[in-house]
Amino acid sequence: MSSTDSIEIFLVTAPGLEAALCAEAAEKGFAEPRVIEGGVVLNGSWAEVWRANLELRGVTRVLARIASFRAMHLAQLDKRARKVEWGTFLRADVPVRVEAACKRSKIYHAGAAAQRVATAIAEELGAPIAEDAELRVMVRIDDDMVTISLDTSGESLHKRGHKEAVNRAPMRETMAALFLRQCGYSGDEPVLDPMCGSGTFVIEAAEIAAGLQPGRSRSFAFEGLKGFDGVTWAAMKAAGGMKPTDMRFFGSDRDAGAIEMSRANAVRSGVEGITSFAQVDIADLTPPDGPPGLVIANPPYGLRIGDRRDVQGLYAALGKALKSRFKGWRVGIITTEAGLAKQTTLPFLPPGAPVLHGGTRVNLFQTRAL
Repeated sequence: MSSTDSIEIFLVTAPGLEAALCAEAAEKGFAEPRVIEGGVVLNGSWAEVWRANLELRGVTRVLARIASFRAMHLAQLDKRARKVEWGTFLRADVPVRVEAACKRSKIYHAGAAAQRVATAIAEELGAPIAEDAELRVMVRIDDDMVTISLDTSGESLHKRGHKEAVNRAPMRETMAALFLRQCGYSGDEPVLDPMCGSGTFVIEAAEIAAGLQPGRSRSFAFEGLKGFDGVTWAAMKAAGGMKPTDMRFFGSDRDAGAIEMSRANAVRSGVEGITSFAQVDIADLTPPDGPPGLVIANPPYGLRIGDRRDVQGLYAALGKALKSRFKGWRVGIITTEAGLAKQTTLPFLPPGAPVLHGGTRVNLFQTRAL
């Protein structure tokens, strides 16, 4: 496996955020990305697989599609799986695990399908099969078409390696990055989250402005693949680094514990010098000194946290503070219901597609400059 060999790459993201991820991939120089259900597809080299894991902020995981064929029954799956050139991609000394999913196919038993492919890998290559292996082979059988992919990421890519402290119902970093993008944020304006929780939006915005690679502090499953080039990888990571910015990023919360968590997470992320966190009640919210920018928040909602009447009052107080004191600022609010957003009485634009967040569908409601 050469770092220059071309393969199909599938960038996974939350349904509803595919277009935003596609725009990010195009901006980062990935060739001809295109939206499909659940993510973005493109063709590129293995070096592009590594770069996608390192640089793309909105991708949940990066899959490398290495084989596809039709199979109508388990014996046929077994035979054709043995013809896959496993030794081109996998190392005989690195454990793997196999997972399968079946949909609209004559092969309907996912466990049996995974077992057949795992046996093929073990017997043809000699690689150990382990349920806790970081390197995952994914088998998808849809309408009798088998697609075999390697999960090159390992742990979900929202796990940057910096946010150890989290509060209730945290926003994932990958989703925060794409919601920021949908709000038109590109790193050249201040961002304020008045209900910052563990600081995800604030820290993500600061990292974008500073040009930091989201994957700079963690390891990836592809480091255990055959043909992995540690020298090229080290050069990719060395090309990153913090660039100077005049922007500042602000978080506030009425919970003192949330502020403590946010500050600790900002230190681990390396952006403590351009972020500021303070304990502030929504009724006392005021804009920071400097130019207007973006206010973005993921407030509590009935199914997530708190009594509905208290939540409605919170939205109303947020809207009152923003309308009276944040002239020139844009607003983005992520919530489950248009009714809750309306409690703010802010002039929201029509919302985009709903996004699945923690098993609940949410929408981004945003305004033009107030």
